[in-house]
Parts: sequence; C-alpha cells; structure tokens
Amino acid sequence: MPPAIDTSRPTDLLHAHEGKPEGSFLQLLTTETWHTLLSAGLRSRAFVRDELLPMGQETQAVYIILEGVVRQDRYPLGTGPDMPAITRFRGPGQLVGEAALIHPGVSVDTRCLTSTVVIPCSARYFNVLTERRLTDARLALLRSLEARSRSDEFIYGMAIRPPLERVSRLMAHLADTTGVPDPRTSSNTVVTGPGQKDIAAALQLAVSTTENALRTLRYHGVLEARYRQFVIHDIDGLRHLAGI
Repeated sequence: MPPAIDTSRPTDLLHAHEGKPEGSFLQLLTTETWHTLLSAGLRSRAFVRDELLPMGQETQAVYIILEGVVRQDRYPLGTGPDMPAITRFRGPGQLVGEAALIHPGVSVDTRCLTSTVVIPCSARYFNVLTERRLTDARLALLRSLEARSRSDEFIYGMAIRPPLERVSRLMAHLADTTGVPDPRTSSNTVVTGPGQKDIAAALQLAVSTTENALRTLRYHGVLEARYRQFVIHDIDGLRHLAGI
C-alpha cells in the first residue's frame, strides 16, 4: 500500500501507546516493542469523519487507532436492503482489520465517526514483523482480541437484559474506552462520534426504544445528549444502572 501521510510529530508517536484503554492492543505493548514497530517505518494517517478506512482485496491492511472512534459493520447474511448487520464501536488503542492477517480480501465496513488518526500497515508486512521479529506484538494482539471478545459479549450480547440496562452499559463502555474530560469541567466525560441511531444499531434495538432509554438517563441527570455527542455527568450512576 502507498506510504501513509505522517500527521504526527515523531515525539508524539513515540508516546502514542501510553494511556490507552485497558486490554487494548497498544496498552498491552511494551514501550520497547512499540518503538521497534515505529522503527520499521510505520507512520500515522488522518481520516475525516464519515470516511471509510480502506479495506478489502485491493487494500489488505490493518489499522492501529491512535485517536477517534470508528463504527464497524459486518453482514453475516450478505449485503442488501434490510439485511441484518452486526455493529461494533472501536476506539483508541485498538487494532482493526485483523481478519486480513488470516484471510486476505476479507473486509469489514469501518467508518470514522470522528476525525480519526490511525497507523496503517499492510497485512502481509504486519505478519512478517510479528512472526519473525516481534513475537510479543503478536501475543499482545491475541490478548487484545480475547479481551475485546469478552467485552463484546458483555456489552452487545446481553439481549435478554432490559433496554435501559443495555444502553447504560454501552454508554459506560464508550465513556471508558473513547471518552475524554469535558474541557469546561473535569467532572464530566464527553463521548463523541456515535449518535442515537448508531447506539440502536449496535444493540439491535428500535430507535424509539433507544431514545426512551436515553431520555430516562437524561431525566435522572446521568447524561446529556447532543448531536453525535454525549456528555456523561454521573459515571457512577451510569454504571449502577448498567449493573456494573
């Protein structure tokens, strides 16, 4: 694939793995391994909101997310009108496009919900790096995928639970993995990117059901909903409603 556009200063990339969410690929990497990856020529690239990350037969690549939030949609029964999709959100520290490491040409629709900075790497090159030189990076990837699988089951797979609990659980998860402190007051957490329809799609709930759950959270002062943004006022109250 073409060289990536370097959008970060070298000193920024040297520390870009720090402070990432628990269980993410970057959080599980040692500083030494991260610096070795950078020395292999990996560079960052920026994508704008609503842009798709290039994946598939023509661009067999993986992407390490440094900043931003993406929405991934899989279509297990095929694409087309009214075909069901499995929707997930991925944020900083995660590696996406991992299917290309095993099955070339496999792709997942991955759309940026915010301005997003990633480190792209061809799947073939990443395999060579992690099989021959950086076996601990491959272990970090496997551990992160296992942590992601367990988290997905807990966040997205509890269809038998009440909608309010499910929406609260997803919002708490987004606050922990993609949220940033509110610049106006450090007591709030801001989640940018997913809108109400995105939340409904991820939880396979009706939009009206999702809106009702969010309305209840607003009524109790737990969060404030804006356009493609949520301001969490009471993270402990949110976790209580989520049962965590």
